[in-house]
Amino acid sequence: MIDFIRQPVLPFYGIPSAETSVSPLGNGHINDTFLVRWPLGELVLQKINTQVFKTPNELVDNADKIAHYLSDKQACGDYSLKVVKPVRTQDGLLAVDLGERGFWRAINYLPHSHSIEVVSSEDEAFAAAKAFGHFSSALSSLDATELADVIAQFHHLPGRIEQLQAAVAKDSQARVNSSREWIDFALSQQSLLKELSDISPKLPLRTCHNDTKINNMLFDKRDMSSLAIIDLDTCMKGHLMYDFGDMVRTFCSPEEEDSTALENVHVRESIFAAICRGYLSELGEVLSREERASLWLGARVICLMIGVRFLTDHLNGDVYFHIHHENHNLERAANQFTLYKSLLEQQENLLAFLN
Repeated sequence: MIDFIRQPVLPFYGIPSAETSVSPLGNGHINDTFLVRWPLGELVLQKINTQVFKTPNELVDNADKIAHYLSDKQACGDYSLKVVKPVRTQDGLLAVDLGERGFWRAINYLPHSHSIEVVSSEDEAFAAAKAFGHFSSALSSLDATELADVIAQFHHLPGRIEQLQAAVAKDSQARVNSSREWIDFALSQQSLLKELSDISPKLPLRTCHNDTKINNMLFDKRDMSSLAIIDLDTCMKGHLMYDFGDMVRTFCSPEEEDSTALENVHVRESIFAAICRGYLSELGEVLSREERASLWLGARVICLMIGVRFLTDHLNGDVYFHIHHENHNLERAANQFTLYKSLLEQQENLLAFLN
């Protein structure tokens, strides 16, 4: 793919293929991401997965709107992080659509940036949660309905449960029998649906990041301060409880999300507390009473729902998330369900930090 990038793609950006280096960047599950460097500059180039993002032009339009909005906030002194901005083609376009050869977009590269996969301290958790809270606070005055829904019903647990049930019924890869333990567990947790139906109508629609994984907040490797919020692909209208929940999901375990060391997968209480402190320090005055009450539900729903999504993809033949070996998505599902169990077991103690 790297040779392909050099010839058909880079010329759209006026980048000569000679003396240009192209290397994979990050470990995202969905898109293919590359760092492009040449004597006069550098940028991040992505091939958007159009099987997942079926309206990629809406995706890049959303990201452009958010970049402009945050840049204006930054100019007024109301946003202190770096802004990830689109790099336009020589013709002023936000993306390059090569049909079957891919949909490509470029964004600015942030020097000195550093991402982590596992939170190792309360300070890291606090800084990242505060940064995500700062991002959401800055966008709280942006009309969320101005953004297109790039994935319909993205955080919709009833729909995800239905997709799992359909995958079980079809069993296209003959994987149901070997996955039965986790299928039965996931389907036994549908009491969350009632909680969601009760509170969701009371929550305002916000501009949400919708993918607040720890590796979507960049640190400045010179001093490990917060640098930028990245991966704006799923930014669209939604409820902030899911942003909070995804931080809990990806910050709190001492193991990565595909670790098979399930005996070590648990919610670290001190990290959960740091998330609450950091996030609410930025959003405490923004959140409504109902939104604040929804945060604990968001943590549970996201952990369960991501497990359901991994499990469904495993049953369907691994068509959504990139995998690196057989049963990778089943291992990820087991990891997430184990973390969800830990949340339930520690509910009383963890709720105290939100209250």
